[in-house]
Amino acid sequence: MFTENANTIFIRSIEEYHKWDNVDQPMVNPYEAGSLDALLYEKNWVDAVQWHLEDIIRDPQIDPVKALEIKRRIDRSNQVRTDMVEYIDSYMLDKYKDVKPMADARLNTETPAWAIDRLSILALKIYHMHSEVVREDVDEAHRAACQKKLDVLLQQRVDLSTAIEELIEDIEAGRKYMKTYKQMKMYNDPSLNPVLYAKK
Repeated sequence: MFTENANTIFIRSIEEYHKWDNVDQPMVNPYEAGSLDALLYEKNWVDAVQWHLEDIIRDPQIDPVKALEIKRRIDRSNQVRTDMVEYIDSYMLDKYKDVKPMADARLNTETPAWAIDRLSILALKIYHMHSEVVREDVDEAHRAACQKKLDVLLQQRVDLSTAIEELIEDIEAGRKYMKTYKQMKMYNDPSLNPVLYAKK
């Protein structure tokens, strides 16, 4: 199944990242260049780095200059993440380009790739919540509370994986069709962000 493979790739990426736990650690992609697996691995690696950048920037003692530098990096990362989601959707569009939608085919609320994006983030949530469950420097109440949250996250992964599989099956059968819209992020565009174009 597609999601079984994707979840395996995400777990591999997360575990590899945490061997260093360093936002500046270069990624070494173990999958064939240009393959969907390589794209999924890189997507999750980017997500993992951004997850930790978001942690770092919330340090109340952080130097303001450093915080601004990290905020700019997070903005760039968000753009990369969006681009990668669109690459995955492009792959899906090409894969199913010859499928003729049924007359009553419906449009889904999100594309497969945006659901896969949520699956990647969910893998990170599961990893970090599990880390809280096994912490030794907290009391049992903390671990128990985190175990309850982890149970929910694990069920959410099952449900989301099932929904993605069903969406892909519906697209393959022509019961649903894909329609993509480029994410027109305005804050990074100097011609669309009024703060930036006002400086010209």
